[in-house]
Amino acid sequence: MSKGEETKTRILQQAAELFNQQGYAGSSISDIMRVTGLQKGGIYNHFQSKDELALQAFDYAIASISKHYRIALRSKRHAIERVQALIAVFSSFAENPPIPGGCPLLNTAVESDNAHPALRERTQQAMNSWLNMIRRIIQTGIERGEIQPHINAEEIATIIVATLEGAIMMSQLYDDTIYMQRAVNHLNHYTENILKIHGTN
Repeated sequence: MSKGEETKTRILQQAAELFNQQGYAGSSISDIMRVTGLQKGGIYNHFQSKDELALQAFDYAIASISKHYRIALRSKRHAIERVQALIAVFSSFAENPPIPGGCPLLNTAVESDNAHPALRERTQQAMNSWLNMIRRIIQTGIERGEIQPHINAEEIATIIVATLEGAIMMSQLYDDTIYMQRAVNHLNHYTENILKIHGTN
């Protein structure tokens, strides 16, 4: 990695952390200069605008999360194990978020509105990727006879994501991970007892 690439990656990391804690609208270029230790010219040498930096910083944050999911899925074969591995990874973010400030997907989804159409679109793409990953695991499980055939993969993916995102919001609001623990207990019970075809390993 060249010196310029190293600097750009460092800016992305520090900006991602800043945006995730203060929001995109709540973070000024002065704030970005403060956390990176760079002058405005040093930042704009790598990014054309604050908006471009925001989009790339969001991508950086999502890539950090995705890496955790890929690692968790490597050794899992059964569909239920794969779903539960994703649930476990996400639940760990309540105490140890990959990017300080909580879930960047949730934070950005709440903040991005009509004032930030490009960021809203990027957030929808990231959410679609997460929903599709769960949906594909469930669909494959149905095809392999590991998951009940009547299960609606789209519906279950929505329920899992909505439950986990709601749990992380409540855990942050009350500064108490019991809300995440309750959500995980429910989802694990649901996947083991409702989704799974018993007798499959």
